[in-house]
Amino acid sequence: MKTIENNMLTSKAECAGSLKNVIDAMYVLNGKWKLAVILCLVQSPKRFSEIQHEITGISPKVLSNELKDLELNYLITRKVYSTTPVTIIYEATEYSHTLKSLLNELSIWGEQHRKKIKE
Repeated sequence: MKTIENNMLTSKAECAGSLKNVIDAMYVLNGKWKLAVILCLVQSPKRFSEIQHEITGISPKVLSNELKDLELNYLITRKVYSTTPVTIIYEATEYSHTLKSLLNELSIWGEQHRKKIKE
């Protein structure tokens, strides 16, 4: 995987390719909550109510839609256990762990941004 660290994209083709990659990634990760849901589940598998409790401000309908989208993109799995009542557990896939460095960088940037705004 090619990373861009303090390197300028030298050609128009490189820039266009990079832009296409970012657009593809944003298509999958778009929205206010998807990365938060992934981060929540990377820590440990959880039930719907546990996710909703951990991510304050997300409505049940939005959480349900985000979970469906993430499952379609192979970032989480939904496991149904035939207990009474039925138990459903959501967990991050190995594929979602490829986002670990991105989530770390976003966390660092978010902390810096919060400090800058408070100044």
